[in-house]
Amino acid sequence: MSVTSNSIRNVVLVHGGFVDGSGWEGVHRILAAKGYNVVVVQNPTTSLADDVAVTRRALASLDGPAILVGHSYGGVVITEAGNDPKVAGLAYIAAFVPDSGESVSSLIANPAPGVPVPPILPPQDGFLFLDRDKFADSFAADVEPAKASFMAASQVPWGLEALGGAVSEPAWKAKPSWYLVAADDRMIPPPAQRFMAERAQAKVTETAGSHAFYVSKPEIVAEVIETAAQNALAHA
Repeated sequence: MSVTSNSIRNVVLVHGGFVDGSGWEGVHRILAAKGYNVVVVQNPTTSLADDVAVTRRALASLDGPAILVGHSYGGVVITEAGNDPKVAGLAYIAAFVPDSGESVSSLIANPAPGVPVPPILPPQDGFLFLDRDKFADSFAADVEPAKASFMAASQVPWGLEALGGAVSEPAWKAKPSWYLVAADDRMIPPPAQRFMAERAQAKVTETAGSHAFYVSKPEIVAEVIETAAQNALAHA
């Protein structure tokens, strides 16, 4: 696929906690080569309000409608920022999809028995990190080892205010949405991903992959984003 007269040309990519926007490099390269105008948001991940503001500034820089894409905690950001009139559709990539009043904190409060528990260390000055020694196994099991090691070493502090930031009015209630489930995710359990996606009435696809499959399998992720771009106007 590539940009057509009926597709959305602009794509805005929003990263999650513990990482920055550089993980979108492969997805950006694929979409840009097909004619899409791709913007990668660099969220501070200090609070939901700050991250939504940064995302809205990215949207404001664009000429025309956009597909707003979120990975992990980025799903919370796009659920709130997606109410912007420039957003034509939402694409969730192994992401949280909160309802009104929900946050990452509330969504992970009662994990199902036996699911993997992310190796989050105790807070330091109001920020969270993953255990570097366990990062690859939990977050990036199918990422090339040297890159996974770098991701672990270059973690972005994730603020408790971001973790607890609650959504006001979920954009998915008014905008069409797509969801790509990571079947081997050890950060957000796949059953939880499926539940949130179905609750939001998203168009769901699923593939094998770790939580960081947006890094390891950018072609599959880009394909879902393209599907959203090609179909968002028809679903509006």
